[in-house]
Amino acid sequence: MTEISLKPADRVEITVLVDNYLDIFVQPKTPVDRRLPFDPCRNLLAEHGLSCLVRVFSGKQEHAILMDAGLSKECMAWNARQLGISSNSIEAVVLSHGHFDHIGGLEAAVAGAGHQVPLVLHPDAFLERRMNSKNGIAKLPPLDAVALKKAGADILKRAGPSTLAAGHLLVTGEVERVMPFETGMPGMEMLAGGAWVTDPIKDDQAIVIPIKDRGLVILSGCAHAGIVNTVKYAQKITGVEKVHAVLGGFHLTGPAFASRIQPTIDAIKEIGPDYVVPMHCTGWDAINRFMAAMPEQCILNTVGTTYVFPGP
Repeated sequence: MTEISLKPADRVEITVLVDNYLDIFVQPKTPVDRRLPFDPCRNLLAEHGLSCLVRVFSGKQEHAILMDAGLSKECMAWNARQLGISSNSIEAVVLSHGHFDHIGGLEAAVAGAGHQVPLVLHPDAFLERRMNSKNGIAKLPPLDAVALKKAGADILKRAGPSTLAAGHLLVTGEVERVMPFETGMPGMEMLAGGAWVTDPIKDDQAIVIPIKDRGLVILSGCAHAGIVNTVKYAQKITGVEKVHAVLGGFHLTGPAFASRIQPTIDAIKEIGPDYVVPMHCTGWDAINRFMAAMPEQCILNTVGTTYVFPGP
């Protein structure tokens, strides 16, 4: 694959609008994590989902990209209002993949922008899906293309890599899968040719932004392709080896993923990012083990935190 040349940004700010965890008393740990001042009247919400507002700064230009929109219709919009963030500043939305805990607030996000909003996603994000486990079969709520278009989305189906924010931000598209221990999500199925078959979740993708003199900032949704695969693929297609920060869901929660935690930590330590911020579906066990293995680099996330790269 031909490398994609990106324009390095001066600064990137990532504000967490939706995550599984909320603690208003968490204090800043590093120069990059900006915690909200205590305000007893501010009522943020947490849920099993993810949504991040990514601001990219270059010279006098600023670009605002929303990645994902949480599980419910209300949580992301509510938290954005509490944080004084208006959706009319959003120039595009990126969907990391088409699962229920990332699509809930999409219609509200694009409807509130006041203009047609590009929505970048993989074509497989619209698949009919279900989870087939020992506890039974649960069908996942699908994306509604008609409702999204009516709300104001300009749906851009892209399987491969593409750029936003005037060439400063990369959407990876399908992630190359090379790590032997990152084998997808057991029990996931999709409807194809009238039959339910194993779902490799090919629509899983991430956001990548190079920072001047610092390296790559990589933001995943759930990393169903594997967070190590995701980072290595970002390095490959950008031609940039140095990784400044890795944030997002790493999907290491639950018994099916327990054996992957240590290999993942070992591989991320070898890559050597300056900061690691596990969120959402990473799971409490994996987060704690990252904190123990990388105490200087790993940051506990909570809803409302803004990460500023580079820090002072």
